Amino acid sequence: MSTTSSSLAPQTSPISYDDSRRATELLSHVARVFDQRIVGQQALRTALVSSLLAGGHVLLESVPGLAKTTAAQTLASSITGSFHRIQCTPDLMPNDIVGTQIYNQATGEFSTQLGPVHANLVLLDEINRSSAKTQSAMLEAMQEKQTSIGGEMYPLPKPFMVLATQNPIEEEGTYVLPEAQMDRFLMKEVLTYPAPDEEVDILERINNGSMTAPLTAAPISIGDVEFLQQLVQKVYVDTSIKQYIVAIINTSRGGGPRPLPNLNQHVRVGASPRGGIALMRIAQALAVQAGRSYVVPDDVKALRHSVLRHRIVRTYDALANNVAPEALVDAVFAAVPSP
Repeated sequence: MSTTSSSLAPQTSPISYDDSRRATELLSHVARVFDQRIVGQQALRTALVSSLLAGGHVLLESVPGLAKTTAAQTLASSITGSFHRIQCTPDLMPNDIVGTQIYNQATGEFSTQLGPVHANLVLLDEINRSSAKTQSAMLEAMQEKQTSIGGEMYPLPKPFMVLATQNPIEEEGTYVLPEAQMDRFLMKEVLTYPAPDEEVDILERINNGSMTAPLTAAPISIGDVEFLQQLVQKVYVDTSIKQYIVAIINTSRGGGPRPLPNLNQHVRVGASPRGGIALMRIAQALAVQAGRSYVVPDDVKALRHSVLRHRIVRTYDALANNVAPEALVDAVFAAVPSP
């Protein structure tokens, strides 16, 4: 790095010492819940907690059995808010998740029944199994933070976070999420298989019943989550860091200070301004987790794959030649000098 991290720090910290200590304590509570339920998967933990702090939604992708659902339920267990799980199927209708109006014969009036999307944490299991109409209703709720039932608006609870899962190996009877709609997810985390020693640990925990034992760590409150989210927004982002993020996003579109030659052979559409906002928000969330009140370039780089892999649309050539989106993200970051 050409400048020291101290030059990226503000003259006076925007976060007090007491607030920083409280944040560390709250995050350690969440970590203890994860330790009891999840073996390994450190990248997944970081992605889920960072998204919660940044106030975004996560798309989890992996083959079956890699603890996608367990991780989502664990995150829900670490906070005291409401949690609903929606199992997506082709016949799931928008009203099934948003809510509907029910006619009461006794009173002769309609009453509104809110759907399962009205919760602090919503797990959308196998989102690609639901129809395009249902996906649109869910993505609208994610974006607008409200639902419309019978012409009336119903705000969603705060905080509100969606964890959607999808299985990439079974394409029969699925409705692939369009690239434009994927952009609404702050992050897309792709899970990998655990190491052999971690798999042994999983078997031992299943055998001794510790996976299903009551949680010993106390969950944090909804108020605590809102405090952490407000703290993330206070994290200082230097102008040079903002320029660095914009240069990365522009490089993904074929521009930037050092354009990548022949990028258009692999990339059809680069990241949108929403991608830049996501990079900054996640960097701020990582700074809070590191106990810092300002962002450094490593915060921007740390979760680059999760933030950008679903925002870069590859060409048919890139798809045919199996060019991974992560490799393209790495090439973009390598071309842009750190501040």
